Amino acid sequence: MIYRRFGRTNWQVSEIGHGMWGMGGWKESDDIQSMESLNLAVEKGVNFFDTAWGYGEGHSERLLGQLLQNHPDRKLYTASKIPPKNLKWPAKSNYSFQESYPADHIRYYTEKTLHKSTQEQNDLMQLHTWEDGWSQEEEWQRTVEDLKKEGKIAAMGISMNRWEPENGIVALETGLIDSVQVIYNIFDQAPEDRLFPFCVANDIAVIARVPFDEGTLTGNITRETKFPEGDWRATYFVPENLNASADRADMLRPIIPEHTTMAAVALRFILENNSVGTIIPGMRKQQNVIANTKCSDGKPMSKELYAAIKSHRWDRKPTTWSK
Repeated sequence: MIYRRFGRTNWQVSEIGHGMWGMGGWKESDDIQSMESLNLAVEKGVNFFDTAWGYGEGHSERLLGQLLQNHPDRKLYTASKIPPKNLKWPAKSNYSFQESYPADHIRYYTEKTLHKSTQEQNDLMQLHTWEDGWSQEEEWQRTVEDLKKEGKIAAMGISMNRWEPENGIVALETGLIDSVQVIYNIFDQAPEDRLFPFCVANDIAVIARVPFDEGTLTGNITRETKFPEGDWRATYFVPENLNASADRADMLRPIIPEHTTMAAVALRFILENNSVGTIIPGMRKQQNVIANTKCSDGKPMSKELYAAIKSHRWDRKPTTWSK
């Protein structure tokens, strides 16, 4: 496993992290399977784990606490997210700051997360949604400063809305945000335009989420794909999106080298960008832990393949189903 500096925190984090959404919020999530995969990830060198209260109302945070207890001799970096008070994803410009992240709400969920994950300090807390119109609100700024002074958090981040990588730059200009979590993958390359250069210039860490475009870039989703009742992906892959995504994956298949997989190429593409501190694929199954961590081998992608992949950029705008 290769480690990268995580912005101004100076943490050395595994370039392949672990996103724990599927362990708390998806249907048929199995705790035994989840813990086996989490423990294996630690064995493979993963030391960055990203969760949220919204992933099963603390369910994945409890699993994270158990993982910490399983490995008391290892430094594992823990990241969690505070849900918006109105419990609406994503943030919209007409949502007020007070109905989203008032000070008492930020503090309440920070302390709740500490209790659920059995920690005295969260390495990284993040606001799970964001709207840049809230950036100058002194209330959240003071609360972040206070939580750091009290030792309840070491760093603060924000999670950017889907397909809005620049809706957060004003908040970053306050100097109070230490990291951003943003969708970045073969299709979603827009963060390269303004967000990544700003983060590099200001020493802000970048967490790349949704590396497989919710599954499209694993090569396993087609126009015929059906999801179990209650599975969140069924609300995301509505026909309009499923068909377009499957078509995009089909266009990508011919350039994937025979000796590898589309999923591995998807991760390696992101690793080519030094602006990224860590990637957080979901890894509920041990086979996925093994496959994903193998990508952290320091071997660069050929310039020809990288150039071919870059041409598959797909600029999209938020819609009613793009939560």
